[in-house]
Amino acid sequence: MNAALEVVLRSVIVLVSFLVLPLVVGQMEHKVMAHMQGRLGPMYAGGFHGWAQLVADGVKFVQKEDITPRAADRWVFRLAPAVALVPYLVALSVIPLSATVVAANVGAGVLFVLAASAVGILGLLMAGWSSANKYALLGGMRAAAQLLSYELPLVLSVASVALAAGTVSLTGIADAWSPLWLLWQLPGALVFLIAAVAELQRSPFDMPIADSEIVMGPFTEYTGLRFAFFLLSEYAGIVVMSLLFAVLFLGGWHGPFSDGLGPVWTLLKGALIAVLIIWLRVAWPRLREDQLQRLAWLVLVPVALAQLALTSVWVVLSSR
Repeated sequence: MNAALEVVLRSVIVLVSFLVLPLVVGQMEHKVMAHMQGRLGPMYAGGFHGWAQLVADGVKFVQKEDITPRAADRWVFRLAPAVALVPYLVALSVIPLSATVVAANVGAGVLFVLAASAVGILGLLMAGWSSANKYALLGGMRAAAQLLSYELPLVLSVASVALAAGTVSLTGIADAWSPLWLLWQLPGALVFLIAAVAELQRSPFDMPIADSEIVMGPFTEYTGLRFAFFLLSEYAGIVVMSLLFAVLFLGGWHGPFSDGLGPVWTLLKGALIAVLIIWLRVAWPRLREDQLQRLAWLVLVPVALAQLALTSVWVVLSSR
């Protein structure tokens, strides 16, 4: 009975966190972009520091009409937002906030998170294909090509960290972390961050959406809450990738007074990475498709392979 109750409590905590953290990131994006661009609404709407802007957006989405195109594949069209959103919920459940604060301590946690987050791209493909819209289909195909290009450097950068730690467990990697990793794993960290932003289709890698070219890509025909679910999946992806970066490259819960503030350190480090991802949206223009592929195959993959080779040599030499 106690075991069953523990499972229920862990599930409820993960679900509540999944509903709250993406909203916090969404509010954070409002504020960061508002200050960087001098936008008065998100800074002042509702009184104290524009707190009502997120509420107003939520009410707006609820009030909008839910439209399904006549020529669309209705079942696939309606299922796509859930397919894009749920994998991030699954991935979040295995990311530890501390050595003891984790919903499901999976032994191969790194592989599990990467596999789960990669499933979300199916939601974009389903949305693009089922919408019976050429712009939406083009956006879905762009998203698939982008995922294939940037999954390799992402996995290679993670493999370097796992090799250095000697484990694919997220808890084990965080425990094996040392401040020296900030230097000799820095190239892999940069590769991971760039590849993660590209997989999230965030600026400057938002070619699958590219509103100035293909309207809104796979989201073109979506309205109301279904469109809001896609936005929520984007913010959920930022949460997952930011926390994963914090655990892999920043030591997760390790910091001053980590015994009592372990989860706080993980969340603070994740929030720092989330702000950086938001800042990139404001500061960098969108790349072209040829620049996207060139960056992946001619820059990120060689750097990730070099980092993996360096780590392999270090592991062999240190084991003697």
